[in-house]
Amino acid sequence: MKYAKIVGWGWLAVALAVTGCNQPSGSQKKNKSEGEHTHGKGPNDGVVFDLGKYHAEFTVDHDKKESTILFVSEDAKDAKAVPVAAKEFTLTTKETKTKKGDVLAPMTIQMLPRDEKEGKAARFVGTDAGLSNVADFEGTVVGVIDELPAKGKFKE
Repeated sequence: MKYAKIVGWGWLAVALAVTGCNQPSGSQKKNKSEGEHTHGKGPNDGVVFDLGKYHAEFTVDHDKKESTILFVSEDAKDAKAVPVAAKEFTLTTKETKTKKGDVLAPMTIQMLPRDEKEGKAARFVGTDAGLSNVADFEGTVVGVIDELPAKGKFKE
């Protein structure tokens, strides 16, 4: 039984390691950490990041208290939505400060498909009262895409 658990976690680690960005983009910039890069703005002026082997855009609508993850073809204003086979994602933000200087606690938000068609969706939306605050959000998104674990980090 212990062997099965170890093997299972081993495959998860391998899957996470190999599901990074596989399509270079003209506006990618290398960070100091080896292998990490950033992207430009997406079609909705959000931050684009790698989520598994895909590019995704993170945006916040403060009035609706909701965040959106949109899978996109690239990090450009004219990027197209790309549907993926996924049921949900978990978005977790780090503690941050609002523009007024107040401390905003970390949030964990369930992101559900908004435009699902034939088992695929490009847009995943979640709500939390903390999203009404204007702040620079940073965090992670985890889920399963095409039956493979996927993880991405974003930073506004």
